Amino acid sequence: MPSVLLDKWVWITILSVSLVIVGPLILVWGILSLPTELRVVATICIIILWGVVSGYKDWLVSKEREKEKPK
Repeated sequence: MPSVLLDKWVWITILSVSLVIVGPLILVWGILSLPTELRVVATICIIILWGVVSGYKDWLVSKEREKEKPK
């Protein structure tokens, strides 16, 4: 067991999982602590960025499918 705890990938995995869990909570807490006007702007920016990232992902998937199709 001690050799597992000394492995760097275990700690990288633990840190990554912790950031995935805690990161959104900190983001929501930060947005909720903003004044009302800035809270609305931050929420709209998140929605717009979410759409852009989703569109980019779909574009990458369609490019990959085009590459896989035989001509």
